[in-house]
Amino acid sequence: MNDQARPRGARRPRPHKPYRRPVKDPVRILAFDALRAVDERDAYANLVLPPLLRAAREKDDFDDRDAALATELVYGTLRRQGTYDAIIAACVDRPLREVDPPVLDVLALGAHQLLGTRIPTHAAVSASVELARVVLGDGRAKFVNAVLRKIARDDLDTWIERVAPPYDEDPEDHLAVVHSHPRWVVSALWDALGGPRAGIEELLAADNERPEVTLVARPGRSTAEELLEPESAEPGRWSPYAVRMTDGGEPGAVDAVREGRAGVQDEGSQLVAIALAGAPVEGPDTRWLDGCAGPGGKAALLAALAAERGAALLAAEKQPHRAGLVGRALAGNPGPYQVITADGTRPPWRPGVFDRVLVDVPCSGLGALRRRPEARWRRRPEDMEGFAPLQRALLREALKAVRVGGVVGYATCSPHLAETRIVVDDVLRGRGGAPVEAEWIDARPLMPGVPALGDGPDVQLWPHVHGTDAMYLALLRRTG
Repeated sequence: MNDQARPRGARRPRPHKPYRRPVKDPVRILAFDALRAVDERDAYANLVLPPLLRAAREKDDFDDRDAALATELVYGTLRRQGTYDAIIAACVDRPLREVDPPVLDVLALGAHQLLGTRIPTHAAVSASVELARVVLGDGRAKFVNAVLRKIARDDLDTWIERVAPPYDEDPEDHLAVVHSHPRWVVSALWDALGGPRAGIEELLAADNERPEVTLVARPGRSTAEELLEPESAEPGRWSPYAVRMTDGGEPGAVDAVREGRAGVQDEGSQLVAIALAGAPVEGPDTRWLDGCAGPGGKAALLAALAAERGAALLAAEKQPHRAGLVGRALAGNPGPYQVITADGTRPPWRPGVFDRVLVDVPCSGLGALRRRPEARWRRRPEDMEGFAPLQRALLREALKAVRVGGVVGYATCSPHLAETRIVVDDVLRGRGGAPVEAEWIDARPLMPGVPALGDGPDVQLWPHVHGTDAMYLALLRRTG
């Protein structure tokens, strides 16, 4: 029908728009796949992301800039998930629990690009909508487009002012939204710090910063000086074996790391091993035990330090696959060592046969939220009750394993009081079991040069103070 024949008032037919295939963006698809793995399989991003990046590089889809962007999108989204969820909730017409998780992942990725990066607004929205078309379909892509356009109207500070309760009315909930931590974690960290403000905001902010890659030179096999060869490398702050890769470089490109003569290890973990090795013991010093050795970082450093003194390390790990990781970490150690699969709560060794014992017990991991940001959303307050019996049992057996005059190091990558000093106090006082004859050793002098170690005798390290994971260490000498 031509225009002359069209009835008066009739509408012109809309021109048919040809179907346009969504543009596949390999960087954002990879980031989405990583987030889905974290959500669906309870995977950790630091384990999921590297193989995804390697596969992308092998297909020639990625260069270094692509890998850096994908890494930022994954970790940035996970770190600020709580903040972004609060903002997204203000922009949708239903509770977040009624939004499909894959849609929430795309929205959170888009929110991070809009509010947490320098990506231009139009590019952040369009790239996120294209991602939604690829992984969700056109219908839900329209929903993503509508929500992200609402988010794009304001910057992060404006949104936080809108969605976070005032500090004076509810300080814990305010900090939870502003710094993207569950409220119960804010409360637990605040208790561990002590005091009315006591650096809580600085600690929460530090949990959201990207940690430096820190290397450890294994004594007798490499030196810190060797690891300093790259221009971007700098000496560690506290450990004589530590080197920091300030540009976030690839550890595998370092010869000593690739050959197993050095490794990747947070400086706080290094300090724990060094302090245990330096604690004074009465009598012989030839048999050392790492009772919870997986995945092997502390065991490798302890084995190297033991070898320098002619001592031997027994590294025990309950999980067979983690025992395999310990074996690989210790391979090539210059002194005698043995790796076994064993449960430290039902040990195969006789009591009182070791001079030094380390138990780095399983815990909530709240001290390593910089590296595993998803752990803050995965843990629940009731998890502390689940870890408590195991932590106490491991410490009791460690104290039985050491001889009189020998030293036990109780370590955990958590500052939560229920996993640190309370555990040690309960074991020493016999709560839940027979009392153990042991005394505290002041651990602070065994970390020379490290400031702000508190009143002792135990030590709590902090990301915002020491630049390390929030490692805890108590040193105990068996007295009877």
